[in-house]
Amino acid sequence: MQAEMIVTNAKVLTMDDGHPRAEAVAMAGGRILAVGSRAEIEALAGPGTKVVDAGGRTLLPGFVESHLHLVLGGNELSQLQLGGVAGFEELASAFRAYAAKNPGLPLLMAQGAAYEILEHPVTRHDLDRVIADRPIAMMSPDHHTVWANTAALTAAGLLHGAEMPAGHVVVMAEDGTAAGELREFEAFSPVLALTGDMHLQLGIATGGEPTPWPSADQRAKDKEKVAAGLAHCAAHGITSMVNMDGNRYTCVLLAEMEAEGRLTARVKVPFHFKPHMDLAELERASAMAAEFKGDWVTSGFVKMFMDGVVDSRTAYMLNDYPGTSERGEPLFEHERFKEICREIARRDLQIAVHAIGDGAVRQTIDGYEASGRPDLRHRIEHIELIDRADVPRLGALGITASVQPPHPPGAMDFPMSTMEHVFHRNRWRDAYLTKTLADHGAPLAFASDWPVTDVSVMRGIQAALTRVPFDGCQDERVGLMEILRAYTAGGAWAAHWEGLTGVLKPGMAADLVLIDGDIEAIPADQIGQTGIALTIAGGRVTHDPAKRAGGVA
Repeated sequence: MQAEMIVTNAKVLTMDDGHPRAEAVAMAGGRILAVGSRAEIEALAGPGTKVVDAGGRTLLPGFVESHLHLVLGGNELSQLQLGGVAGFEELASAFRAYAAKNPGLPLLMAQGAAYEILEHPVTRHDLDRVIADRPIAMMSPDHHTVWANTAALTAAGLLHGAEMPAGHVVVMAEDGTAAGELREFEAFSPVLALTGDMHLQLGIATGGEPTPWPSADQRAKDKEKVAAGLAHCAAHGITSMVNMDGNRYTCVLLAEMEAEGRLTARVKVPFHFKPHMDLAELERASAMAAEFKGDWVTSGFVKMFMDGVVDSRTAYMLNDYPGTSERGEPLFEHERFKEICREIARRDLQIAVHAIGDGAVRQTIDGYEASGRPDLRHRIEHIELIDRADVPRLGALGITASVQPPHPPGAMDFPMSTMEHVFHRNRWRDAYLTKTLADHGAPLAFASDWPVTDVSVMRGIQAALTRVPFDGCQDERVGLMEILRAYTAGGAWAAHWEGLTGVLKPGMAADLVLIDGDIEAIPADQIGQTGIALTIAGGRVTHDPAKRAGGVA
């Protein structure tokens, strides 16, 4: 069979244990035709074959992003970005410039506002000093806290507080009005709804579907946002992704884009189960799994939140936070969670749970153990603190550690100050474990949690390689090959995609990424600056800097 495309003169890292290295790869029909030496592969070229000379650069399986929020990230690309902004003057300047450029927006929404963006906790009065006559709001990097001005709180009906489910809080001031801080999705959803695109947040906020169903015009606008997110990911070498929020509407948008030839990555979308739901709602999860099971758009798993995040002290801990009597609370009751896990497993569906505090992690493991189905490859997302007694349980129960190299404070963009505020010093050795979990048999899947952090896989690789051990703690780094595996074959396995992608061998999907250099020779502290020379998904070029102006090939 003649190759349609060949990438040759490369340092190919296949992630195939039986044939770990090669010099060239041939593709045809969206699949890998052959992997081997230059001579073997170049012999498959015909007159119509596109031949790419890699110039000795590293060729890998396309990156599998194991935890991101594609639609939310795509939507946020056009919003104000506050990463690196500090102090009132910088904040006010950024917001006012954004307001001047966007006179018609019903809500001026900003992303990436550090918890310590001001020297004191942010209130609505601080944001009123920035802009008072238009609704403005800003989201924390972890996407679990929003701060809003008086105009936004008033428009959202929150100025005088509101009843909230457990774990979701409209923080109140001493005068009986909302202070301006909104913790967790239910609390800040009314503010986000002011943008007019709340229907895109439903998957993560309520687990529901848009009503009424969006029109063709609305879907077209939504698909533009998805396309922006896909292009952003393709530029970072991503060819497959596990979208950690969503609903049937998300799947429909993606399936329509696939039919239109616009889907440039494989996307797995969950059914989002919320604490208020009855077990019968899981029939919707089974229906999504049955409807969406192709190579490009698939479901088949259920996502839940067991707790919040450390910065707002909504992560559920076994012990009180330093200097407080708070320890957060689980969003699911212990025995009910086990019952939910058993029912999901009975339906042959995988489970993924956001669990950050050691209390949340333990309760999640207990639920997975009760499900009795290690073959379903249940996974825990984040695991920022874990009790030592629970470490070996992941490996023993076949639970994937779905962790994010950019997240440990000091590793990439998050400040070390977080450690001092939320973890007792004697527990730092149990925080953000990677090597320890792997050494105890837990499979690893790496990701960014974009838009919580930069989606750049290369920066993530650098963070994983260069992370400095916390003071007095063990080194939690794994080696380069283990890191690359967690971003490719490991992530594919965790998503039940091991028969489709994540490895370069004949018959697998032609999903590849060409790094702009030899990744084994680049100093660890420079890998994050390394570009992506070519991204190929299903045999189609989805990112080529040399032809960027021409769009997808």
